Amino acid sequence: MSTEKSLAAGTERSHKPAALSSSRSSFRLSCDAAGLGASVFEELPMATIVSVSRPDVGDITPLLLSYVIEVQYRQFKWRLLKKASQVIYLHLALKKRAIVEEFQEKQEQVKEWLQYIGIGDHTGVMHQGDDSDDEVLHFPHDRSSRHRCVPSSAALPIIRPSLGGQQTVADKAKVAMQGYLNHFLGNLDIVNSREACKFLKVSKLSFEQEYGPKLKEDYLLVKHLPRISRKDDAECLPCPRFCNYNWQKVWAVLKPGFMAFLEDPLDTELLDIIIFDILPFSHKTSEEKVLLAQELKEHNPLWCTFRVSCGNRSIRLRTSSSSKVKDWVCSINDSVQKPPEGWCHPHRYGSFAAPRGSTEDGSEAQWFIDGQAAFDAIASALEKAKSEILITGWWLCPELYLRRPFQDHSSSRLDALLESKAKEGVQIYILLYKEVSIALKINSSYSKRRLLIHENVRVMRYPDHLTTGVYYWSHHEKIVIVDHRICFIGGLDLCFGRYDTVEHKVEDSSCLIWPGKDYYNPRESEPNSWEDMMKDELDRKRYPRMPWHDVHCALWGPPCRDVARHFVQRWNHAKRSKAPNQEAIPLLMPHHHMVIPHYMGRSEAINISGDKMEQKKNLNKHDTVSSRSPSENIPLLLPLDSQVINVDDELDGQMKSHDLVQPIAASETLLPHQSTVKPKGEDLHMEDHGDDLLIPGLETSETSSQMTHSHELSSVEWWESQERGYQDAHVDETAQVGPRTSCNCQIVRSVSQWSAGTNQAEESIHRAYCSLIERAEHFIYIENQFFISGLKGDAIIQNRVLEALFNRILKAHKEKKCFRVIIVLPLIPGFQGGMDDGGAATVRAIMHWQYQTICRGENSILHSLNAAIGPKTFEYISFYGLRAHGRLVESGPRVTSQVYVHSKLMIVDDRIALIGSANINDRSLLGSRDSEIGVVIEDREYVDSSMNGKPWSAGKFSYALRLSLWSEHLGLCAEDICRIHDPVADKTYKDLWMKTAMENTLIYQDVFACVPNDQIHSRATFRQKMSQSREKNGYTTIDLGVAPKVLETQENGKVFSTDPMDRLKSVKGFLVCFPLEFMREEDLRPMFHEGEFYASREKEPEKRKYAMSPAVNPVLHLPSLLKAGVP
Repeated sequence: MSTEKSLAAGTERSHKPAALSSSRSSFRLSCDAAGLGASVFEELPMATIVSVSRPDVGDITPLLLSYVIEVQYRQFKWRLLKKASQVIYLHLALKKRAIVEEFQEKQEQVKEWLQYIGIGDHTGVMHQGDDSDDEVLHFPHDRSSRHRCVPSSAALPIIRPSLGGQQTVADKAKVAMQGYLNHFLGNLDIVNSREACKFLKVSKLSFEQEYGPKLKEDYLLVKHLPRISRKDDAECLPCPRFCNYNWQKVWAVLKPGFMAFLEDPLDTELLDIIIFDILPFSHKTSEEKVLLAQELKEHNPLWCTFRVSCGNRSIRLRTSSSSKVKDWVCSINDSVQKPPEGWCHPHRYGSFAAPRGSTEDGSEAQWFIDGQAAFDAIASALEKAKSEILITGWWLCPELYLRRPFQDHSSSRLDALLESKAKEGVQIYILLYKEVSIALKINSSYSKRRLLIHENVRVMRYPDHLTTGVYYWSHHEKIVIVDHRICFIGGLDLCFGRYDTVEHKVEDSSCLIWPGKDYYNPRESEPNSWEDMMKDELDRKRYPRMPWHDVHCALWGPPCRDVARHFVQRWNHAKRSKAPNQEAIPLLMPHHHMVIPHYMGRSEAINISGDKMEQKKNLNKHDTVSSRSPSENIPLLLPLDSQVINVDDELDGQMKSHDLVQPIAASETLLPHQSTVKPKGEDLHMEDHGDDLLIPGLETSETSSQMTHSHELSSVEWWESQERGYQDAHVDETAQVGPRTSCNCQIVRSVSQWSAGTNQAEESIHRAYCSLIERAEHFIYIENQFFISGLKGDAIIQNRVLEALFNRILKAHKEKKCFRVIIVLPLIPGFQGGMDDGGAATVRAIMHWQYQTICRGENSILHSLNAAIGPKTFEYISFYGLRAHGRLVESGPRVTSQVYVHSKLMIVDDRIALIGSANINDRSLLGSRDSEIGVVIEDREYVDSSMNGKPWSAGKFSYALRLSLWSEHLGLCAEDICRIHDPVADKTYKDLWMKTAMENTLIYQDVFACVPNDQIHSRATFRQKMSQSREKNGYTTIDLGVAPKVLETQENGKVFSTDPMDRLKSVKGFLVCFPLEFMREEDLRPMFHEGEFYASREKEPEKRKYAMSPAVNPVLHLPSLLKAGVP
């Protein structure tokens, strides 16, 4: 069975084209692949009569007796309330079924006999050379229809009159009913019949562990679905008092995270699904809560109706009685409101997802620095895919090579890799951002055409701009999910220009690493077309590529399933919006993670791995639904009320707690690592909307993970190394791949109605940033593509990351404590155009707002801090960029380019890391604009370190990530890593970090005079420098990045000539200072005639009143306007 499996690909119907049916993700096929056929039950369930009752003590009619039946199948246990008459109806239905099947069997037998003797139609022609065995007549198998029904003698005691007292009648009836159930449930063919499934309230979804426990199931009437073509003349619910023409019967399945609708219990096609999400806050009194399900009052009292509302969807449902309505409403609301897993319950930071990892639930994380490490890990995961691949991104290039040199790794090309997996039966779902083509050149239409390479690959682009009215915002997540076991999120899109190594080379004249358009520098030129990818866009002998720095991470366990749930929400929303009638595009179902200790009513962690031999005794070796989605990694739910089950109309959805253990196969190695660090004191419990952090104790872990260079391992070796775990006691601080570490993880995101169909905007990434900054103790390290934020009272910029930083620094100054904030940004926005070019308004606009945030204007953080604490400001906060240099061709000039910082990362106190796709700007953080995904990772395993000279327990994940980043930026070798263990001490912050940045900055200024730099304050000066560079070197790059052949310096009136390389040898790493004085004399805001002007809300509207002039049509400037907001 597939992960994130769609049931929408079900049984082939006679009225559907065969080609269409074969292209759909078939749930039945996945079951057949596991050798399970189409059965709901693979083994016999057990049932026990718990109690017998009658409505009237004086009534001795046995058919009015009511029985509470407790049914158990494997780990699942639920209760049914049945009348004796319902059992008799079941018996008659089974008899009818047996008679019909017996008649059909005899028809087939007669037909075979007629064909055998030469009468009737022949299905084949016998040839003389055929084997003699082919002439043997094959009779039906021995199990005839007579063996697939319950004998009537078993049903007679149920309806036979009984004499005696009430207790005697109840006891006899209980024995009679138990005897009938023993016959009924003792035949696997009977329990798998449609009639039995209806009686037992089970379906194909009931016992699939990845979708959570069995809750409530039954027939309901719906009105919103297209007319269903029934396979048979199945009876409807009582009519006409109950329904009308537009209502039709469906089988409803309630699970903890969603409500699904099937045609009948044995059907495999998902008709519709409601994925539960956070409910809006009520503006009424506290007693009037906003509920997911509500009973409705109809003008016709015979219509028993209720409504389920979630996100932008509201569905009306009907059933046969008011008691059933109340039962459904209660079951639905109970299933989603119970913390910590209730999906309608807002969690920390207001996130849709609960914090994971507080127990040994398998939550693990691993970081990757730069494209080489991340892409290799993604390729390895894709190659290991068995069931399903989910991909979404802002930009995706099918011809991207995930491994280099590309000539040696042709199979790692993304489209080829996906095609090979699709041919193996892996279901692939790709959701692309549909750009406004006149504004962006990412050509998602071409990507979609290239990716439609097999029937198992489904691709959608979203949004449709005209129908949704969404033009300015984008889908900005970068997600890859494989088999629901591992997912990758972070800053890296699977597209050109992102692959890079730790060396951050600016050249590749031999085309070995960056072929064709992958040799990418958006500052110089954006390709007009991506279709001929092997054709160079840039002259490799004249222009450098722009090195790309990024951070990505992999997640296992419940956080992975939370990311997949986000993908499913977006996929289903896009499907309903633009492809509601395309059967080849199925609806998906989210998997459900169940946290064992919370549902047991205690908080202590449980060793869910246990002893494998003991589990083999408790678990059947076939305890999975299919081989496509092994259940070994799915912990089972232990409900709080497992011992007390209330009986109403139907008592579904309860599981026996003491019988549930996590099934783990003997060969399974992807298990949660056992943490040796135990939190001090009591567990911290989170309030519904609180932003409190879960910070464990400070003991040093005795076990650490061995860091592995993914580019040094083959695909199989890398994956196997993940499965084996890491045993070495120390990590390699200079590696590009981090240790796979057990962590507390919480998924955060930015979504709204347009992007995911939610009923309110979620800005949990924004809230996480502000909360983590507020609670930081010693230091904050940030890498981001943008830094545009506002202080309190800023009416233009709405996100408050800057306010949180400002307040935290003021607090540290007031308390006279050492506190550092280090922020690394791109030196210049990565868009085409020089600072003085007419088409570079986008570049200037972004720089304007970043400088307004950092150092210019009364609301900038440096201005505000300087006013509050004076010259000590730089003791607390400083800004940096990255730069690299190299020689394009042998004997050619030296060139330089910024290393484009594209990572979206924050590390707090070497214990907490926030990694994702969100930039620090309003587009990414407000929730109502771009859609984003991220993860807050809190360490549970610790190593000895120091903070400002004092002992400190640093988290294994965050600490190793910072050390690796800093060693790369500072150019440190392994022997020097000890110099950066303490990030806030003066010997690190001032004597190493700041000093290295200043020295590198001066060297680049002397050799290249490249921009941006603090000596160029105006556009006139920039034009002068550009002219001088061209005159001296013959040509220059857009950012003056070409060094002269000979570097001339003056000293004591004498001119000295030196080789530029002599100076460049002193450059250490890539770190340089951010140019705070660059263009300080210029107003970089867009001008009236520039399209970016209309995307910019100015702080001084009286100076920009002509912004709304009716003589100007903003639509004419749409390309520039959109480009100005590209994430």
